[in-house]
Amino acid sequence: MIKNKINYSQRKYVIGSIFVLTALILLIKLFIIQIVDDSYKQSSESNTLRYVTLYPSRGKIYDRNGKLLVYNDAVYDLMIIPRQAKDIDTASFCKLLNITNETYNNYLKKAKKYSMVTPSIFISQITKEEYGRVAEMLYHYPGFYFQTRSIRHYPQPIAAHTLGSIGEVTKSEMARDDYYKLGDYIGKSGIEKYYENELRGKKGIKITVVDVHNREKERYMNGVFDTLPQPGSDITLGLDADLQTYGEELMAGKTGSIVAIEPSTGQILAMVSSPSYDPNELVGRKRGTRYNDLLNDPYKPLINRAISGTYPPGSTFKMINGLVCLQSGAINVNTAYPCSGPSSSPIKCTHYHSSPVRLYDAIENSCNPYFWLAFQDMMNSRRFKNQKEAYQFWYDNVTSFGLGRSVESDIPYTASGKIPTKDYYDKIYRGVWNAMTIRSLSIGQGEILVTPLQLANVAAAIGNEGFFIEPHYVRSIGKTTDSVVFEKHIINIDKKHFKAVKKGMQSVFEGEHGTARMSAIPGITVCGKTGTAENPHGKDHSILMAFAPVDNPQIAIAVVVENAGFGSTWAAPIASLMIEKYIKGEITRPDLEQKVLTLNEDEQ
Repeated sequence: MIKNKINYSQRKYVIGSIFVLTALILLIKLFIIQIVDDSYKQSSESNTLRYVTLYPSRGKIYDRNGKLLVYNDAVYDLMIIPRQAKDIDTASFCKLLNITNETYNNYLKKAKKYSMVTPSIFISQITKEEYGRVAEMLYHYPGFYFQTRSIRHYPQPIAAHTLGSIGEVTKSEMARDDYYKLGDYIGKSGIEKYYENELRGKKGIKITVVDVHNREKERYMNGVFDTLPQPGSDITLGLDADLQTYGEELMAGKTGSIVAIEPSTGQILAMVSSPSYDPNELVGRKRGTRYNDLLNDPYKPLINRAISGTYPPGSTFKMINGLVCLQSGAINVNTAYPCSGPSSSPIKCTHYHSSPVRLYDAIENSCNPYFWLAFQDMMNSRRFKNQKEAYQFWYDNVTSFGLGRSVESDIPYTASGKIPTKDYYDKIYRGVWNAMTIRSLSIGQGEILVTPLQLANVAAAIGNEGFFIEPHYVRSIGKTTDSVVFEKHIINIDKKHFKAVKKGMQSVFEGEHGTARMSAIPGITVCGKTGTAENPHGKDHSILMAFAPVDNPQIAIAVVVENAGFGSTWAAPIASLMIEKYIKGEITRPDLEQKVLTLNEDEQ
């Protein structure tokens, strides 16, 4: 029997192909490990090298006189590399950190979910005292190490809404800016948020060699690959810390706000919102809990009423109407109108006074009929084709004071208030309306709404006789002493008309019948206007806007005290004390000061 001859020469090709295929698979796997997937590399290096982020010192914040408002305090984050955290005595570790075993497991689970080989925060913001106790024992627990960073501290518990706060970065914030990593801090509100890029600086890195006991041995390659952090820029505000502190003291126990502006620059001198809170309360690990407490507080201390509270301006709006009527040519400074006091119609006056009245007397006496009749004459002026064209003229001039829009500066989230448009009235009245329909606008009521910030800015514009600088917080950034310049706005009113209105506002404080005469300041000429804003939900709001001195004013101010009645009762004394404090540096009327300081919420 003849056996089949086997062709062994073909087998070499099969065996060769197997070897080639195996080698190719190994090469591809090696390529993936070394080039594409760096987790093996990270795991290997994490056993010997530690990459420590060096966080920069966040820029400090100063007031206009160089007083420190915000600085940094050192804290420590306990970091973990989960793959290295093995064979740990969990009970002793939890006792060292003063946490429960359940908490430990939750933290560990979170870290593993983030990465097994990349460091992440295990416990954040450990204090200096806790750090000293834990650090000396940490070598017993592989995979853990400390990373130094800083949190904010406020030496004076003031201006919480203005300064803002910082907190841990969110996923959406990381998605918007790749500078941030899990566990980083970012400005959440106020100055801290708006000037985040200037304040945060630039991170550095330190690479160290560690042994199997988790102890640092030496700098890797003598630090050749290390980078130093670059500190953030310091910021100087226009804020006056002493004035801010005094304003918060005056508003203690009250609901409302104060805004003070330097008219020549637009810089905010003080911004008080009451009730407020200590900015130190939103620092460190307690931030989350304390923030929720403030969020649920029925008095809403987190709301900045100075920029988001909107109110009918009441009689403080009369100067604007007077100026617009003068600009239209419908009246002049000598135009006089009759007033029958509370018997007047369709808008009555709050009290009897001499009649007829001219512009100066109308401002001093806060005469409602005068401003209604002036408004009516403007709306019926032959200068315009019809009343709707006249209203558009009124609207354009009113909004040139910065009303009806948000502030366009470093003061974020400002309410725009409301100045109703012609289209608005066409819609609600189906195109049929006239001066009589909207007569409430003539005395600052109706649909008009303003914020305290806008009202203070109006005072600055009148004090400047026709212009204002966009209100803003910052004065300078970094080492330069040059002020940051914001846009200058020219009002649509001829300068000559402002002197007449200023004369009437001066009489409010100095005239025989001035509504704020009881708040006059010896030695300082104040121009202002009280207002009583109608409140459908309770007692009226007390309002005042003012500036001083009459020529080249140093301060413009608006005060709103909610549910406090007449403007002359509470807003005027508070504004008067603030002006005196800023210009004189002291208070010469202790009785008035004591009266304001002792008013509490129950007495309003």
